[in-house]
Amino acid sequence: MIDSALVEDITETIATDPARFGERVETEAQRLKADLRAGVFDNPQAIVGLEYEFYGVDRDMATLRRVPRWLLRFIGFGTEMGLHNAEMNTSPQPLNAYGLVAQQREVQARLAAARERTRSEGIDLVSDGIWTVPPTGESAQQYLTDTIERDGVTISTNVSDDVRYQAMSNAAYPARMRLEAPHVDVSADTIGLESLITSIQPHYQVPHASALPEYFRYAIRIAGPLLALGVNAPFFPPECYDDGADPRAVLEDGHMEHRIGVFESVMRPSDDTPAKVRFPRDLETVEEAVDRIAEDVPIVPAELEACGRFDDRYRHLSYKHGSYWRWIRPVFDAPSKANANARIEFRPLPAQPTVRDSVAFLAAFAGLMESLPRREHPIGTLEWDRARDNFFAAVRDGLEADLTWIDADGQPTTDRTQRYDELFSAARDGLETRGLSEAAIDRYLEPLWARFERGITPAAWKRRRVEARLEAGAPLDEALPAMQRSYVERQRETLLEGTFADWLA
Repeated sequence: MIDSALVEDITETIATDPARFGERVETEAQRLKADLRAGVFDNPQAIVGLEYEFYGVDRDMATLRRVPRWLLRFIGFGTEMGLHNAEMNTSPQPLNAYGLVAQQREVQARLAAARERTRSEGIDLVSDGIWTVPPTGESAQQYLTDTIERDGVTISTNVSDDVRYQAMSNAAYPARMRLEAPHVDVSADTIGLESLITSIQPHYQVPHASALPEYFRYAIRIAGPLLALGVNAPFFPPECYDDGADPRAVLEDGHMEHRIGVFESVMRPSDDTPAKVRFPRDLETVEEAVDRIAEDVPIVPAELEACGRFDDRYRHLSYKHGSYWRWIRPVFDAPSKANANARIEFRPLPAQPTVRDSVAFLAAFAGLMESLPRREHPIGTLEWDRARDNFFAAVRDGLEADLTWIDADGQPTTDRTQRYDELFSAARDGLETRGLSEAAIDRYLEPLWARFERGITPAAWKRRRVEARLEAGAPLDEALPAMQRSYVERQRETLLEGTFADWLA
């Protein structure tokens, strides 16, 4: 049953005057830039945080399950796009030994409590980059594309009843709403196709807002190497592949990280409008970061009421930032004047097999942000075009990708060992400067180092299992669900305390 109030809210939202919205955004952008120049957003304490997305599956069948909204509220998780999604946002913590422990323990504590409650409903929460097995009795395409029309509004039946999500599918923005990948071409009437993907998003707060462009430059240049370690979305649901697609071609032509392509292709505009989802360019000034958000093409303008926070003064700009989609993006947050901060949100990473793997990426990213700018590591001089090429090479080939690195002597190299030796050394250095012991650093970074040493990522693990099933004579629509069940079973044993390396023993 579609709530008539939802339809009314969507209709009202998409009727917002874009010119008036744009004027408010521009006024607020000027106000934000003035506050940045005045030092309001300078906050010298290094802070980290994590956004962590999950999806629900049936405990017995490992098929996708919708997570009841009342259950999400009960367990303290937020809604994401799909009805099967659940999102956790950790409390920001100082970047030190206690802060990182607090990040990990908060995720473990909240997730343990949530799993206990969801299991009583026959649901497991899964940490993964992309789901591949639809709900029992439904096809993947049916689940992703099912809609209802009400009073000229298209409602995606399996997308959350959040006005913003539903309004995006009815807005004037010319999103193609089409999923394109090797041997995959699926169209829809809504953006519900995006609900295939799930991510983690580490946050790092810069000490002085004016320095954000320097940190941002380094974040852009480590995106490829970190994503290469983290790839975890090599397959789509079997039904999404073209009829008659050769399973061997699906393996050979597929990417190690399809999550990137899903988001980019679904929201790609159908005309000459600039792409909404893309690899970001370098920044010259922090003011330029504000201007980019303000000038980005809006999807769903809205009139917003003040809610009693300091950042009410930028509320329309902040709302617009919600659809300013770059794989690395600046964030300006100000719940109060005293807590105003500028930070970097690192968005390339899919959700990982275990909590410790996810926290390992948070620690590595934070350590790199602490060390690389301070040491002025030459990787910061890598040409932007090359950094972008590295990113998409990691999307295609994961850890096997040929990536260009600038070594400590300022020389370009494609040597994988040298690249990761320097990357991990820099992460260690950054964490050491924040007071972490050698043993603690080992504990945080070991899950990622093990992937490099063994030459296997979660995506590679999935591909090996599917390939083995295919070689044994199974069709693709049996090999993929078998792999997914194995993934869920391994995760049940290791999600809270183990690491992906345990899967390789």
